[in-house]
Amino acid sequence: MTEQKAKIAFLSHGGGPLPLLGDPAHQEMVTNLQSLAEELPKPEAIVVFSAHWEESEVSIVSSAKPSLYYDYYGFPEESYHIQYPVAGNPQLASKIQSLLAPKKIACHMEDNRGLDHGVFVPLKIMYPEADIPTIQVSLLNGLDPEEHLKLGRALRSLLSENILIIGSGFSFHNLKAFFGASDQQSRLLNESFDQWLTETCMSASLHEFERAERLLEWKNAPGAMYCHPREEHLIPLHICYGLAQRAADKRLSFEVMGKKASCFVWG
Repeated sequence: MTEQKAKIAFLSHGGGPLPLLGDPAHQEMVTNLQSLAEELPKPEAIVVFSAHWEESEVSIVSSAKPSLYYDYYGFPEESYHIQYPVAGNPQLASKIQSLLAPKKIACHMEDNRGLDHGVFVPLKIMYPEADIPTIQVSLLNGLDPEEHLKLGRALRSLLSENILIIGSGFSFHNLKAFFGASDQQSRLLNESFDQWLTETCMSASLHEFERAERLLEWKNAPGAMYCHPREEHLIPLHICYGLAQRAADKRLSFEVMGKKASCFVWG
């Protein structure tokens, strides 16, 4: 394979629009994402797989001027007026579709859907100028880990391009735990899964077959079902690994709303 120019990042994107509203419990996350953007070479385009879009087949935002989709409820009025006027990239959307077709991965273009908060929240933090063409790609609503590894593998030729590919989810996503008491058992389960996830993504001693197996069997990890009662916020990581097929180069670690969270970067 040719030299990897693309960067791949699994990001923990926080709770709804709170990172953009000055919430103190998200400040560590905001600082880490800003620092990451400064470290990475500026990409020519961005592709985001967000935890907040599931379809029966892979769907790709193909609009040249995508709108925003405020897919959250009960937040301050200002959160429904956030702007991120980024351009789309229909050419790159078509290329992704052309890469999936030979792998028998059904997909279609979506011209009407806006970019959800799994896209515009982290990107507004990282690239506030909104000057990098961006497209969003859906998850598959079965949330099958193997299918999402395959999805990542099918797109590996994108790695030769100067783009940033983001899996936008959350390494911890138990909403009841975020708003409940933070007891010792909760912290232990949170930290145990985070440690397992870090070892899985970062350990150079793991063979890639072992790394993939661990991700496929993630529900067996310590604290897994507590940290992810439903797995949509973890599955973007499987796409990232399907693309990378090696240990991550960098980990970001911070607390969000009292819970330990991690991000992983390849390249």
